[in-house]
Amino acid sequence: MSFFSILFALLMEQARPLKAGNFLHIQVRKFLSWAVRQFDTGQTQHATLTWSVVVLLPALASALVHWALVLWAGWIAAVVWNVALLYLTLGFRQFSHHFTDIRDALDAGDEDAARALLARWMHVDASDLPRSEIVRQVIVHSVISAHRCVFGVFAWYSLLSGLGLGPAGAVAYRMGEYFSALAQRPASPKSLLMSPTLCEYVARWWHWMDWAPSRLTALGFAFVGSFEDAIDRWRSLEAVRPGDNDGIVLAATAGAVHIALTDLDLQNGAPAPRTGHLRAAVGLVWRTVVMWMVVLALLSLARLLG
Repeated sequence: MSFFSILFALLMEQARPLKAGNFLHIQVRKFLSWAVRQFDTGQTQHATLTWSVVVLLPALASALVHWALVLWAGWIAAVVWNVALLYLTLGFRQFSHHFTDIRDALDAGDEDAARALLARWMHVDASDLPRSEIVRQVIVHSVISAHRCVFGVFAWYSLLSGLGLGPAGAVAYRMGEYFSALAQRPASPKSLLMSPTLCEYVARWWHWMDWAPSRLTALGFAFVGSFEDAIDRWRSLEAVRPGDNDGIVLAATAGAVHIALTDLDLQNGAPAPRTGHLRAAVGLVWRTVVMWMVVLALLSLARLLG
């Protein structure tokens, strides 16, 4: 079920991607805002309650619907439910249009437009960035987005689906990621106000939720890229900054395509990324998708034959 659910969800997402600011994302933001207003008092026990309501409650609800469909409507209905939730949580097109627009601007030689697009995407000041830094930032943000929107969802969905929990893993992972992203945003008049206790709690749980997926993503990049260089960069970063999940993904990416993405790469004299490396990064991500889909297909086949 996992293989076909992911395959159909990816095909649907490529054919008809969700638009930014869609109804579902608006409702998720409203739900998260409501939970924070209702339960966040700055105390640890209430931080636990808030995180559980935001992350675990939707995951449990998705699992209960999955079980109900399996029992009363059959496995085909359960597959449709899995595909629907994967379509909402999984996909390249949630971020790839930013990447494509910036790459096209760089190919056309319009660096000012590329800076403006990067600033709009990441909400940062990119007015003084040189061309190589624009390329590096685009690769960094795209690889991290691919990890969180695709490979992390792969990992959690496959794990909990194998335990009979349906799409609960995908829902929990994306809700945890979204909650963490909001908690880390700089304070502004429009930002969601959270207590420091809740922000620390959310960040700590997100770190553990992403620990294994980030290493699986890095391992995938190593397999389809330059394995020795990717593992070497991974080990070097782990020795300096143990537990840096995003850093491990970036270090493996940098080694797989032979460029500098992290500060350690720059210190070690790795070559700065050029425009051509944008396509190399895209190829790396797609080869990794194909690799994991083949693995899932073989596991599904083994289960059927067993």
